[in-house]
Amino acid sequence: MSKFVVTGGTPLYGSVRVGGAKNSSWKIMIASLLASSPSRLLNLPHIADVAFVADLIRTLGGRVECRGERMFVIDPSGLKADQIDSDKGEFSRSSVAFLPVLLARFGEACVPLPGGDKIGKRPLERHFQGLETLGVNLEVKNGLVKASLPGGHFRAGQYRFAKNSHTGTETLLMAASLARGTTILENAAVEPEVLDLVGFLNSCGAQIRLIRPRTYEIHGVERLYGSIYKIMPDRNETVSYACAAIATRGDVIVENARAADLTAFLAKLADIGAGFEVGDFGVRFFYYDTLQATDVTTSIHPGFMTDWQPLWATLLTQCKGVSTIHETVMQSRFQYVAPLQAMGAQMEIFQPAVTDPDRTYNFNLSDDKPDACHAVRITGPTRFRGGEFAVHDLRAGATLILAGLGSSEQLTLTNIEQIDRGYEHFDEKLRTLGAKIERVED
Repeated sequence: MSKFVVTGGTPLYGSVRVGGAKNSSWKIMIASLLASSPSRLLNLPHIADVAFVADLIRTLGGRVECRGERMFVIDPSGLKADQIDSDKGEFSRSSVAFLPVLLARFGEACVPLPGGDKIGKRPLERHFQGLETLGVNLEVKNGLVKASLPGGHFRAGQYRFAKNSHTGTETLLMAASLARGTTILENAAVEPEVLDLVGFLNSCGAQIRLIRPRTYEIHGVERLYGSIYKIMPDRNETVSYACAAIATRGDVIVENARAADLTAFLAKLADIGAGFEVGDFGVRFFYYDTLQATDVTTSIHPGFMTDWQPLWATLLTQCKGVSTIHETVMQSRFQYVAPLQAMGAQMEIFQPAVTDPDRTYNFNLSDDKPDACHAVRITGPTRFRGGEFAVHDLRAGATLILAGLGSSEQLTLTNIEQIDRGYEHFDEKLRTLGAKIERVED
């Protein structure tokens, strides 16, 4: 087991290059198994989630080889198993995404229910109802999903998501690519990572297009072929370095950041008075004057992303005045508040008045607790203290590191495997920018 020891007080300065997007890389790895020949995937990040999915593919009989700094060759020809061990689901939410692959290859599949971050229940019925529309028989029992495909092929259909589902949309896009006929998916997710998967599938011969806002038309094809494809840069990692730079009163260039993927975030930076500069080099983020409080509500794309809000909360602690964050996408994403309060932040969780909760919140209200609160009020600026905390989930871990970088005392973080799941050499990259952070082996 490892831990991070962070000593703050140093403004970050320099440049950093982010890796491929966590939230599209492992899904594209899985999607490559739908092809009849090998794919070469470029710009894959060096993170635990990618390594975990690579190992899963190998256990199923597929071949995964690292050939270059950021390239994997994935050959699906040797797939021989139609089930994933039950103990694998605890560590990742990737298991359900394997269903289209295993069903297309074997006509049946058995996978564990997914785990991953503890940020609320995953609305899996959106996946399952959609798969049933495409001809899949499903049974969930004892933590396992057992699925079969009568006739040995997906059938085309029309499905409307009750609420936005990022991974659910991707699962159905994979299945519909090989369905017989034309499938229509309505009220579907259109996040950049989803469109990255669409780009990969189309490069393999799929016929997917957006015909209306949030509506995909998929003409099923007989066969997909392996391709060469470059994964998009990770916009969540970009936001992490941006918040770290500004919170420490620094100046950092994220070389390969895509401003088009960050429009809601950049708009909020302008609101608080933070500096940013967009160019051919990527995006530069810098502090130049007193930061001012603002309010934000998370929402599905193209709104302010839920993954950004814990990082944004730490930045708001450095803003003058009272700010609020209203979380509408994930059911439980304020685990980072108590540690930040212990470090000196003035934060208060509360429930805002909401006229139509079902339309406001993307999670299932039936899963919510009666006394749940989905907003936080933040008064700044804060001078952080140190402490020792266990990391609860990926973004909360990055949030605590940001707070530690702004502290005048020492911060120790345990359970940092959560951070390694989604950040590529986070501590090493921060050190190149001047941060005082050490990885200590217990």
